[in-house]
Amino acid sequence: MEKGNRIVSGMRPTGPLHLGHYFGVLQSWADLQQSAECFFFIADWHALTTDYANPHAISEYSHEILLDWLAAGLDPQKSVFFQQSQIREHAELNLLLSMITPLGWLERNPTYKEVKQELEAKDLNTLGFLGYPVLQTADIIIYRADRVPVGEDQLPHLELSREITRRFNAFYGETFPEPKPLLTESSRLPGLDGRKMSKSYDNAVFLGDDPDSLQKKIKTMLTDTNRMRLKDPGDPKQCNLFPYLRLLDPQEPYQEIMEGCTGASRGCMDCKKLLFQKMEAFLEPIRNRRRELENDPDTVRDILRRGNEAARSEAGATMEQVRSRMSLI
Repeated sequence: MEKGNRIVSGMRPTGPLHLGHYFGVLQSWADLQQSAECFFFIADWHALTTDYANPHAISEYSHEILLDWLAAGLDPQKSVFFQQSQIREHAELNLLLSMITPLGWLERNPTYKEVKQELEAKDLNTLGFLGYPVLQTADIIIYRADRVPVGEDQLPHLELSREITRRFNAFYGETFPEPKPLLTESSRLPGLDGRKMSKSYDNAVFLGDDPDSLQKKIKTMLTDTNRMRLKDPGDPKQCNLFPYLRLLDPQEPYQEIMEGCTGASRGCMDCKKLLFQKMEAFLEPIRNRRRELENDPDTVRDILRRGNEAARSEAGATMEQVRSRMSLI
């Protein structure tokens, strides 16, 4: 790959992956791996910042998330997949960066208070949770990433990483490139009830859902709430089904559905039947590929082993230079 084209991104293993993950992240990653040098990691240490009381589940989901990545089309021949906790150099760089990161920068992090309020049932008054942006910075710059795929809402987080990087370079000399944001046009998919798709809201369609579960979920989906009866005209833009149809088959104009809904000649159940057909056609190959991987654990372990080795080699070379710059050798 050409110089200046390295991508680093990660995902927390906090549960099974759903369609929101696919259209919001995985689809973008699959495109990036065609033209960039990509490092994708299972962010299990980041998961511990909020779920430290349940590490067994994080370990289990770390395996599951890799199966989902591979089943969804990420290619180990084109990208490096690794597990954060297996590359101990991340922890060393995190420690060293924490020595120079002002406390005020972390307390001003816009996500810090938001997540604490959202997860108020958990005790997040911990050093790990407050300092996760420092670990995030270490994750990125230890591989000398040029770009980090982010949505607009994540730009403040990356800017904090850039500030920490600049501060390190100012103290110890130009060591790391400042990672630039790669704005991704991730497709937002609502949950079954119209809210953000989330396991915690119990409104998600998971990549591993079988046909029976899928059909039951689609039957419960929220449609245009202003359409109480079949004879009432509807508005596809207000219907929770329509974004799914658009994403699953973006080339289809759906003119018949638009006219049938607004003209009250097509019922919501007709659209739900169509959505089931398209969603099942989309998920079936992912399920089949995942089943093949589950039956071949040696191959999956080897993919992760090789990815860990490649990541460790890159991280080790970076840390040799960092120790030298900081007179720790």
